[in-house]
This record gives sequence, C-alpha cells and structure tokens, in this order.
Amino acid sequence: MSHPIESKVIVIRGSRVILDSDLAELYGVSTMRLNEQVTRNIDRFPDDFMFPLSFQEFTGLISQIAISKKGRGGRRKPPRVFTEHGAVMAANVLNSKIAIQASIMLVRVFVKLKELTAEHSELKRRLFALEQRVAKGFSEHAQELQEVRFLIAQLEQPVESKKRRIGF
Repeated sequence: MSHPIESKVIVIRGSRVILDSDLAELYGVSTMRLNEQVTRNIDRFPDDFMFPLSFQEFTGLISQIAISKKGRGGRRKPPRVFTEHGAVMAANVLNSKIAIQASIMLVRVFVKLKELTAEHSELKRRLFALEQRVAKGFSEHAQELQEVRFLIAQLEQPVESKKRRIGF
C-alpha cells in the first residue's frame, strides 16, 4: 500500500526530492516558516540536501503538478526542493514533534522508493540478459535456417534427367 507522501516525491536533476510547500505541509508549518528556518540555518543545507529550482524547472512544474501561477495566489519565486537528507535536516531546524514524526515517515518513504528502484534495476538487468541470450541464439540459428532454406530451394529446382539412352 502506498503512502500519500510517495506521490509528492519527484525526480529533479536525477535526485528524488520533495517541494518545500509539500514538506511544510507534512511538517505542519507554513512554507514561509520552513524557508525562514532553512535560511537561518543555511549551513546545514548543502546542495545535496536542498537546492532551489531553476526558472525552467519551476515553469515545468507549474504545468506538470499544478503549482498555481503568479498573479493567481501562486509563488513569486521558484521553490526549494529537499532530498531525503535535507528533509530530515529541515525537521531538525523546525524542532517540533510533528516535524520529527513526519521526518521519520519521510525517511521510510525514501527507503521504500530506493528498494523499488533496486528491484526495477534487477528486473531491467535480467531482461537485458535474456535479450542478449535470445539475440545470440537467433544469430546462431539464423545461419542454420539460411542453410535449410538453401537446401529446400535446391530441392525445388527441376532435376536433370540422366537417363541412359538405350541403343545407338
């Protein structure tokens, strides 16, 4: 059974991340409060824990996951996104019971996603190996099939009559 937070985890720049607004909702604080605490403790958030989205990434998300547009009550600047480690660090700087419990739940979700990815990778590897065996087997059999086709073609050709004439 999937957890509702799993749908909030997205992949950006090859990392699984969660938007600051989704993380703030999970931790029971406003997005402004979350970002305020992150800014006050910015040394705890290296680039592999948290990073702001580029304008292109932000505009892509506006249409992809229905972030409201500026002028319609939406954000005025691109959101920050948090990796698994950044989400845990955010719980530490917020230091509330809800944030701590939510960070534990979030870590479990990220771990589950890693396990699913590992299973997917194993299936992908096995499928590739199977494709290689089939392709190799086909090339070996292709030559044999070609020889069989050649023999059949020879059998279909009319046979020259080599009857001996009787007499002079």
